[in-house]
Amino acid sequence: MAFPSAPSALWSVSLLTALFLAAVHSNVVYDEDPLQPLTSDETVSVGGTVTLTCRVAESDNSSLQWSNTAQQTLYFGEKRALRDNRIQLHHSTPTELSITISDVQLSDEGEYTCSIFTMPVRTARATVTVLGVPGKPQITGFENAVPEGGKITLTCTSTGSKPPASLRWYRGDQELNGHPEVVESIPDSPTYNVSRELTLNVSRSDNNAFITCAVHHPSLTHGEKRSEQALRVLYSPNVDIRAESNLPREGEKFYLQCLGNGNPEPTYTWEKKDGELPPLSKEDGAFLHFEMLNKSDNGIYLCHAHNSIGKSQGEYTLGVQDPTAMSTSSGVDHAVIGGVVAVIVFILLCLLIVLGRYLIRHKGTYLTHEAKGSDDAPDADTAIINAEGGHSGAEDKKEYFI
Repeated sequence: MAFPSAPSALWSVSLLTALFLAAVHSNVVYDEDPLQPLTSDETVSVGGTVTLTCRVAESDNSSLQWSNTAQQTLYFGEKRALRDNRIQLHHSTPTELSITISDVQLSDEGEYTCSIFTMPVRTARATVTVLGVPGKPQITGFENAVPEGGKITLTCTSTGSKPPASLRWYRGDQELNGHPEVVESIPDSPTYNVSRELTLNVSRSDNNAFITCAVHHPSLTHGEKRSEQALRVLYSPNVDIRAESNLPREGEKFYLQCLGNGNPEPTYTWEKKDGELPPLSKEDGAFLHFEMLNKSDNGIYLCHAHNSIGKSQGEYTLGVQDPTAMSTSSGVDHAVIGGVVAVIVFILLCLLIVLGRYLIRHKGTYLTHEAKGSDDAPDADTAIINAEGGHSGAEDKKEYFI
């Protein structure tokens, strides 16, 4: 058996490579056909507007045409072929044909065809995907209030989404873990209903807290849709008593307020420990009023609060102050303050007097040295001469200010 020589084998490989490259080149040239229409797939939400554009690199004066999913001609060049006012011409040149479809419906979804009537006819397809916009979420399960420590199950439902929407639960800004979503298809419709449940163990701190259900979907380009409801939690009272003043004085009006802190709102009763309520006191729901305090009112007062969930009580110790003693104490305080102010004023006056004497003394000494030599002069000329003599010796003398 004879084998080909090395040069002949090399020549065969080169020939095969050249043929392969030629085939590839021929495919590339075919794919880059300047008359081949080019389109792009589009996605639009129900009710929106979609633009379909068909382009060719070069024109041979052949017309471009758009057809719908049923192969009905929509536009042939600039000429409308289908009477549908939602479909309008957007742009038309020898190398481009663009149309718009407004108020898009789910039935508009599918493949649209762009054709150019050359020999042979060339076509390109564009798939339009229509998104079903989900409805605002509806929350159920808030119909009845829940006792503290109990459980509540809430259900959030959104309809009409395509593809199925995603639901999320929040308490304030905190996301909560709900049950898995349940997706149901709607008969004779490409849309879906989505629901998701949330189970909570509630406490009194959850009362009036807002629970939110949010819908996430690609059609909601301007933000998610939300619904929220406030929780209603029932809990027993927790009494706290507040006084009108921390220093109740004899002879004045005064009241105590009982804060039940319960839901539903508690009812209140008052009593005095180890005795009856004073005759000048009056119960008014959460308030106990004293028309005129007396030292006989001293004692421990109890407030009882109860509702359908439970009951609680709190106590307050009332100690009525003697107004005379308080006035004396106040007078002593004012006297001390007045004495301190008087001492400060006296010290300031003394400082002003000392400073004034100091300044006057220094000014007299200066004037005495300035006029030295002219006090004993018999006449004005002699005084001037003596004064000049005094000035001439000023360089050898020094003035001292004491």
